[in-house]
Amino acid sequence: MIRQELDTDRVERYIEAPPGALYDVIADVTRMPELSPEVKSCAWVRGTTGPTVGARFRAWNKIPGRPAWRNSPVVTVADRDREFAFSRTELIGGTLVWRYVFTPEGSGTRVTESYEVTKPIPLIGWLGIGGIYGLKDRRSDLRRGMSATLERLAMLIEQPTTAG
Repeated sequence: MIRQELDTDRVERYIEAPPGALYDVIADVTRMPELSPEVKSCAWVRGTTGPTVGARFRAWNKIPGRPAWRNSPVVTVADRDREFAFSRTELIGGTLVWRYVFTPEGSGTRVTESYEVTKPIPLIGWLGIGGIYGLKDRRSDLRRGMSATLERLAMLIEQPTTAG
């Protein structure tokens, strides 16, 4: 089977931190390589220096043993303490909207990371995903990546700091 089922998915995790602190890390896309197992670099482009609606950034993604690929997402939601989202369109990769929602819960925050395919990946894109990149179950790959991202976010933000 060449085409894979990919439409929407989400993962959530409780993190002992205020929403704003979590938003600040996620919305600083230059830090995404610290969190995501597939993102190798991110940089704001076109004079943008931070998360505002309409801001663009360039991302390089990489899977071990496979070629890197570039994409140029645009920020669609930048609502500190609540939500950060961006849309990424690739010529043969369709359009995916990635979203992070921050919901206060107790003394911390429930973080939900999700994606939604808003323009399906064409057949030629699936040929690349399955052939060149060897990804036979992209939905599971993305789910593992989202879980890893939130795990790394929790480890980064919850680690004790040393007062100096």
